[in-house]
Amino acid sequence: MRHKGVNYSKYGYLFSLPFVLAFLVFSLYPTLYTAVIGFTDMKGLIPKPIHILDNPFQNFTDILFHNVSFRKSLINTGIIWIANFVPQILLALLLTAWFTSRRSKVRGQGTFKVLLYMPNIITASTIAVLFNSLFAYPMGPVNSLFEMLGWTDSAVFFLQDKTTARGIVAFIQFWMWYGNTMIILIAGVMGINPALFEAAAMDGASGFQTFFRVTLPSLKTIMLYTLITSMIGGLQMFDIPQMFLAGGPDDSTMTTSVFIYGQAFKGSYMYNTAAAASMIMFVIAGILSGLLFYFMRDRDAARLKKVQKKMNKAAQAAARGM
Repeated sequence: MRHKGVNYSKYGYLFSLPFVLAFLVFSLYPTLYTAVIGFTDMKGLIPKPIHILDNPFQNFTDILFHNVSFRKSLINTGIIWIANFVPQILLALLLTAWFTSRRSKVRGQGTFKVLLYMPNIITASTIAVLFNSLFAYPMGPVNSLFEMLGWTDSAVFFLQDKTTARGIVAFIQFWMWYGNTMIILIAGVMGINPALFEAAAMDGASGFQTFFRVTLPSLKTIMLYTLITSMIGGLQMFDIPQMFLAGGPDDSTMTTSVFIYGQAFKGSYMYNTAAAASMIMFVIAGILSGLLFYFMRDRDAARLKKVQKKMNKAAQAAARGM
C-alpha cells in the first residue's frame, strides 16, 4: 500500500519477521531434525558419530511391526480419545443449542460460559494431582463416599484397575475440553445468517427441527475444525496420562506421546526410535485429517462444480461446431 509516495507494505514483512524466525527455529528445524534422526542410529547420552542405517526405514518397520508397546500405546490413545470426544461433542452441542436458543433466553450466559470453560485454564499438573488424590487408596474422598453410601465394604484400589484408569483419564480430558468446544460452536452459531432462523420460525419449525435442519448443517465447517483439532490433540495426549499415573497401571494409560517420551528420555535414550515413532504419528495424523476432509466435504458444491464443468465443455463444443 502506498500513501503519498511512501510504501508501507514493507512494514508488514517486518512485523511478521519475529514469528517467521521463531517458527523456523523452534518448529520447522526440530521437525526436520526429528525426521532425519529417524533414519539414523542415534541413541545414548554420550555423543557419538551418527550414521544413516543401511536400511534407512529399519526404525520405522521395527516400531510398526515388532514393537508391542507402541501398538498398545496406539490402541490406548484411540480408546481414550474416542471415550472423551464423543460425550464432549454431544454435551457441547447440547449446551450450544441451549445458549443460542431464542426461545429459552438463558439469563447470565456470561457467567455460565466462564464456569464451564474454567477447567480448560487449570494446569494439567494440578488436575492430575487432584484426581490422583480423589481416587487415592486406602484413604480418599471417593473411597470414603462409597463406604459411607454402603456401596463397598472396604477401600477399592481404583488406580490399579486398567479400565477404571483409562476411564478417569478420558473423563479428565472430557472435563477439561468440553467448555472449549462449546465456545467454538457458539461462535460458529453466531456467524450463521439470522435470516435462516427467522425463515424457520415463520415456517413453524420447532426448536428441535431448527437445530438439526438449520444450525447443524451450517456448522459443518466448524464441526470439521473441531474434529480435526481434537483428533490431533488426542494423538498428542501426554500431560494427563504422564502426570496422573505415568502411563500405568500395566501401560493401560500409556499413550503414544508417553511412549515416545519414554523411548527418548528413559533407559537407553533411544532417540532414533522416538523420532521414528513421532514421524509415524505425524503421518497418521495427516492421513486421518485427509480422510475427515474427504468425508465431510461439501458434496453439493462438488456436484455443482461438476455440472458447471460439463456445461462449459458443452458450450465450448457448441462454439467450435458453429
